[in-house]
Amino acid sequence: MAEIGSWGSDLVFTVNSEKQLPFTNMKRSVSARWQTHNINQKKPAAEYVGIEQPSVSLDITFSAYRGQSPRKYESILEKACMAGELNYLYIGGKRIGGNKYYIESIDTSWDEVWSQGELIRAGVSLTLKEYN
Repeated sequence: MAEIGSWGSDLVFTVNSEKQLPFTNMKRSVSARWQTHNINQKKPAAEYVGIEQPSVSLDITFSAYRGQSPRKYESILEKACMAGELNYLYIGGKRIGGNKYYIESIDTSWDEVWSQGELIRAGVSLTLKEYN
């Protein structure tokens, strides 16, 4: 089994002959916080006040064709989000960031639903924020 990465034990990115759960469009954002102070008849003065929480966004397609149950994974992610679950994010065996991440948001599109309401393929855009 080729494990690409994971966020906890419930979301493991893998590619093998039985199950394929890759991700696409991963983006990591790290930014600083600056405060601008207006000074009469001069340029504003900028003051560094710290860092923002780093975040990671990625897209996942859950597909029955690839050995997943889209409803099951949607439920797992929603429960983890609502419970404030914290997990380390690993990609390629290396931890991303210095702390655990929580799910900030989940956007789901039901891309393929069959006649009896079976969800066959769903796209998920996941945003994780680093917990400090």
